[in-house]
Amino acid sequence: MAERVYRAAPADALCVEPLGALSAIFDRRSMQTHLVVAPMPEILELLAEGPCDATALAGRLADRFDLDGEGEVAALLAERLTELALMGLVEPA
Repeated sequence: MAERVYRAAPADALCVEPLGALSAIFDRRSMQTHLVVAPMPEILELLAEGPCDATALAGRLADRFDLDGEGEVAALLAERLTELALMGLVEPA
């Protein structure tokens, strides 16, 4: 079964403001503010580079943060992508 590919919201749709360990993400389209923790802002930033699935996103994170265990990371990222989609911050490509 192929992984779902997601794309980021348009660059002008979200305003991300770091607040220490949390980040506030204001979605201009829905007028909602979401409080999230890492790696949610990092996922959104990496998806801005182009649509991808959890495996490709794990590769992008591994390149940026020198991570091991990309398979385990991909499984966790698939869950985070689903959460971001439910919030309306990413959508299937």
